[in-house]
Amino acid sequence: MKIYTRRGDDGTTGLLGGERVRKDDAQPRAYGAVDEAQAAIGLARAEADRGGELDRLLVGLERDLWILMAELATAPSAGERLEDGVSRVTDGMVEALEGLIDELSGRFEPPTEFVVPGQDRISALLDVARTVVRRAEREAVGAVPEGSAAVRYLNRLSDLLWTMARWQETESLTARTDPEPPASEPA
Repeated sequence: MKIYTRRGDDGTTGLLGGERVRKDDAQPRAYGAVDEAQAAIGLARAEADRGGELDRLLVGLERDLWILMAELATAPSAGERLEDGVSRVTDGMVEALEGLIDELSGRFEPPTEFVVPGQDRISALLDVARTVVRRAEREAVGAVPEGSAAVRYLNRLSDLLWTMARWQETESLTARTDPEPPASEPA
C-alpha cells in the first residue's frame, strides 16, 4: 500500500461516510488542528520519563484525540455510524479530564496570576500544546454537530495541559514576580 493516493491533489479530502469536501472546509481545518495538538502533546511526551505518570497520562490524551478526530472527520450524513468512546467524544471523557485536573491541582499550590511559560522544557512544551489545543477548540466550534461533546473536551483538555505544566514545573514564574538571577550574576 502506498502512502499517497493522489485523490487530494484537487484540493479536496474525503470524510468518513464518503463525502468529499475542500481541504479548507470547517471539518478538515478542525481535525487538522486537533492533529497538530496531538503532535504537540507528543513532543511534550517525548521529554517525559518513558513509562512514568506524565507519559502514561499524555498517551491516554493522544488516544482520546483519535476519537475526537474521527468524530470531526465524519460526514454529517454518516453521523449515525459514530460510536460513543470509539469515534465520538462522550460526556464521560470530558468528566475524566475534570477528574484529572482536580487530582493534579491538589498536588501543588496553583498560581493566582498569569504564568510566564518556560520554567523548564516539559512545562514549556505542555504550554505550547495547550495553545494548539485552544486553536483546535476554536476551529471545532464551526465543525461539530449540535450536541457534540468535542468542543467541551478540547476546552477541558487545554485546562488540563495548563494544570500539567504547572504540576511539572513545581514553582511558577508569574507575570509580576522577578526571576531569580543566575548564580553567576551578582544580585
